[in-house]
Amino acid sequence: MNLLITAAAFVVALGTLIVVHEFGHYLIARLSGVKVLRFSVGFGRALLTRRLGRDQTEWVVAAFPLGGYVKMLDEREGEVPPAELHRAFNRQPVYKRFAIVLAGPVANFLLAILVYWLLFMHGVPGSRPVVDTPAPGTPAALAAFQSADTIAAIGDTPVRTWEEVRLALLKAAVAHRTVEVEVRTDAGAFALRKLDLTGIRPEQVNSDFLDAVGLAPVKGNIRPVIETVLPGSVAERAGLQPGSRIVAVDGAPVTTWEDLVKAVRARPGVSTQITVRTGSGEQSVIALTPETATENGQRVGKIGVGPFINVQYGPGSALWHAVKKTYDMSAFTLEMLGRMIIGEVSLKNLSGPITIADYAGQSAQMGWMAYVTFIAVISISLGVLNLLPVPVLDGGHLMYYIAEIIRGRPVSERALEIGQRIGMVVLFSLMAFAVYNDIYRLVGG
Repeated sequence: MNLLITAAAFVVALGTLIVVHEFGHYLIARLSGVKVLRFSVGFGRALLTRRLGRDQTEWVVAAFPLGGYVKMLDEREGEVPPAELHRAFNRQPVYKRFAIVLAGPVANFLLAILVYWLLFMHGVPGSRPVVDTPAPGTPAALAAFQSADTIAAIGDTPVRTWEEVRLALLKAAVAHRTVEVEVRTDAGAFALRKLDLTGIRPEQVNSDFLDAVGLAPVKGNIRPVIETVLPGSVAERAGLQPGSRIVAVDGAPVTTWEDLVKAVRARPGVSTQITVRTGSGEQSVIALTPETATENGQRVGKIGVGPFINVQYGPGSALWHAVKKTYDMSAFTLEMLGRMIIGEVSLKNLSGPITIADYAGQSAQMGWMAYVTFIAVISISLGVLNLLPVPVLDGGHLMYYIAEIIRGRPVSERALEIGQRIGMVVLFSLMAFAVYNDIYRLVGG
């Protein structure tokens, strides 16, 4: 069953990314007046073909699904009737050719922005970065991190969830920097920890990166700190605020979230005194009456608070954060690729189709939010990869067009042919190494 889910999730994700990428090329080609002969999802033998539109464009699903292409009318690939020469790709001004090629990667970035925009408007749940006691000798231990420290900012960047912490620290580790981490201690005071990441080795920049740093979520029961207050709930009407810690319920001490849940569930419709302590250390008593709900035939009390953060923005702010997230991820992906080339990051981080399929299956089983987030991340990676100045990739073609703009004439056919061969060698070498990494991970667990 898991294998079927993985296969289906991989096919849907890959198909979505290919269609979006190629549709970017197709759309700008059509808007530029270029005739499109074929839109293919996959390579090799056609499994399904349909001819649509005024130009009878072939829409194809092919046997080998790892890619796709848009075939345009072009004198270099076949004879073009004189009446349609003006619609041939090779006859277009260089700025139009540049725009058509650039549109594929741009479409991938726009897909990521759209996904993040919708997620940020919907609300993305996350866990507040409360750390456990770091292992001796790790950078976190040397920086004097304590159990129950809550990370509030890394450098000048505020962070709210473990995901944000991981990305910010990963950037610092790749750059071999020491960063100042602002934390709020368990007593409510703020402190600075200097985290030295210069000693993180290339092979440690992987999925277990935070373990190498010595930072891990605090173990055991969740602390009774309010992270989310539902709109219109009892808690909101009573004035409970995110960040407040529940100290007691009707005078009975509360030390874990489970204690709070048990106490509230046992008081449906009963006036209750909640003792809270704010982030500044002030303590107060709030009176409220848990609303009554029925679960499995039993009456239970609820007040509308949760222990997990809900990162949510309005439409305008969500769009800004979506663009920023996509930009940050793109820049970091490019930086990682560059550091792989110079040996500062292990090439073992390069993943192929097997690992991507595995992640697709895992994210699909975690829920729709994890799955669409995975699609956004892979879409960004695909956009960045295609912009690399490697012949046969979109970035290689853009490199030729830039040279044409500078020289005032197209690059020679001989140069294109040599570049094509070099590009194929580079691309297949990367694919072979990525597949080798996949098999190594599979065998090694």
